[in-house]
Amino acid sequence: MPSFPPPGAVTICEINRDLVAADALSDDRAKEAYGDVLGMVFSPIPFQPGTLPPIRDPPAAEQPEPRERVPAASVTSNIPEFFKRMIFPPQEPNLLQEFDTQKVSWNPHKHCLAFVSGKNQVMIHDFEDPDAKEPCILTSDHVKAIEWRPNSGKMIAVACKGGIFLWSASYPGNVPFMKAGVTSICAFPRGSGGQWILVDVLRGSSAEQVSALCWKPDGRYLASASCNSPSFTIWDVSQGLGTPIRRGLSNISLVRWSPSGDYLLAAKFDGTFHFWETNTWTSEPWSSSNGYVSGANWDPEGRVALLSFSNSTTLGSIHFSSKQPSLDAHLLPVELPEISSLIVSRGIEKLAWDASGERLAVSFKDGNEMYRGLVAVYDVRSPLVSLSLVGFIRGPGEGAKPLAFAFHNKFKQGPLLSVCWSSGWCCTYPLILRSH
Repeated sequence: MPSFPPPGAVTICEINRDLVAADALSDDRAKEAYGDVLGMVFSPIPFQPGTLPPIRDPPAAEQPEPRERVPAASVTSNIPEFFKRMIFPPQEPNLLQEFDTQKVSWNPHKHCLAFVSGKNQVMIHDFEDPDAKEPCILTSDHVKAIEWRPNSGKMIAVACKGGIFLWSASYPGNVPFMKAGVTSICAFPRGSGGQWILVDVLRGSSAEQVSALCWKPDGRYLASASCNSPSFTIWDVSQGLGTPIRRGLSNISLVRWSPSGDYLLAAKFDGTFHFWETNTWTSEPWSSSNGYVSGANWDPEGRVALLSFSNSTTLGSIHFSSKQPSLDAHLLPVELPEISSLIVSRGIEKLAWDASGERLAVSFKDGNEMYRGLVAVYDVRSPLVSLSLVGFIRGPGEGAKPLAFAFHNKFKQGPLLSVCWSSGWCCTYPLILRSH
């Protein structure tokens, strides 16, 4: 039977399909529940949720776009910019509030957590640094998404208004290279001997709001997109060069690179989405009658993409039937009967699939009072994706709702989920399984 946290209780962790709850947030209770198993405790991090507004962007200033450099296989629109904006205006604020941007990110090689803690700021907390008493705060304009760079120590990309800020940790004897022409900006964590330095800024052809980004797993290329543009950009970060790619005219909601780096998913607000093969940059179009793709994750092998749609409680699993770089694939529905029958929700809001493929976290729109604001945790079986409800996570504070969440992709002791709650706490939940 699925675990359900009592009203007023808070979830601490999962122990083999049992979600453990306590009366209040407590490091002592966490240590008792999982501290001896993991050898550490993930303390909750406070922040000011009032400074974390929903996405509400004014239309970008009208200006002509320069001719784009695109791979030979892509299609470029010839519609003038002013006419394009008449047909496909910037997204309505109510729509932009609903789609999921990556506001929580774990460093793939360290126990270092970053999350968007305000309109213009990112908090970083290193659980391995005993001297870091408080999180470090990085400031950028209108932050919408973040992601750590793979294979680079501590470098993080921050999507904001007008570009992408690349921040890197600096320690005595290990000072990062800063690109010429970048204004020196530093952030000093309290109680730590290091600092954070702005090492580069990637800017496109206009001052559009960057709202989505995703690193290629080898860390060389970065994909970015704007919710006010039909193009996404592939950045060669070491060269500082970006190549815009466009297929269709609707604006982009998200981009997701596969774990192998052979495929890139780009989804749009009109319900279409494309899987790109990244050797020759050819793509295969798909479309949905259940709204746009509101969330997406890949399985550990990069053979299955799991998608949620804005107007549906059913997920879609897209299975690639041949080896890369083939784009041959088929779609299978993945039912979540509890979302529609038990919770009485009108759709999936956010989802995250851990890198081991064993746990899926889902938040949902509305729902009856008993389940409102909870995060559902599912056990996942592959290769044909099937889900079994483990239970629900309740956050601290009355009426707390999940603002954003993500798994640690490289935590060796099992799935590790971090959730930012509207009550002003970022909490981390170890999901401890017998297999680990």
